[in-house]
Amino acid sequence: MEFTIGGIREIRSGARRRGRSSECTAVAEFTGLWGWDVVPGARASAGACSCGRADCPAPGAHPLTFAPRLSAGATLDAATRAWAEFPGAAVMLPVGRAFDVIEVAEPAGRRALARLERMGIPLGPVTATPDGRAHFFVAPGAAAKLPALLYRMGWDDPSALDLRGLGPGTYITAPPSDRAGLGPVRWLRPPALDAARPPEARPLLGTLAYVAHRSRA
Repeated sequence: MEFTIGGIREIRSGARRRGRSSECTAVAEFTGLWGWDVVPGARASAGACSCGRADCPAPGAHPLTFAPRLSAGATLDAATRAWAEFPGAAVMLPVGRAFDVIEVAEPAGRRALARLERMGIPLGPVTATPDGRAHFFVAPGAAAKLPALLYRMGWDDPSALDLRGLGPGTYITAPPSDRAGLGPVRWLRPPALDAARPPEARPLLGTLAYVAHRSRA
């Protein structure tokens, strides 16, 4: 199912009328407008994870393995039903199908984002996590190519830049959800009309690597 911008306004007003959560509204936008899959995720409180595992390795920062995935096109009603089954669940996005992610430290990400916008480089959404990371949404396949792309640009060791690619098998927490009990994830650059077509990573990498290097230096 596809939504227009007007439809999004109707979703938001309808959610307010029916008392639906901001997570449900966000899920309907992510699936209906941007074509992203969504998974209900765990939350953390006082260090304990809602998944119920006392030895959880990532409290409040992983999908609920027993929760179904909402595929691209899911409606607001479908999101409401899913979150009714798992009240308070975080909104998590599987990486690798609709987009990959380039992750850097948030201060470097903010500076790189400002440079890239001034240069007019096409950009996708960018988020900031409460543990100080920035996530740049890029075209699928970027994570696997990242080491080779950086090497061709003269960067021998991506780990020394504190820059990494996230691809298939990983998940990120989406705004407005809390991550790991530390606070909400925020948009540094919210989704725009072209968010369903994230940019190739290569045009961004030179600036991201340079700023990340300068930040660590």
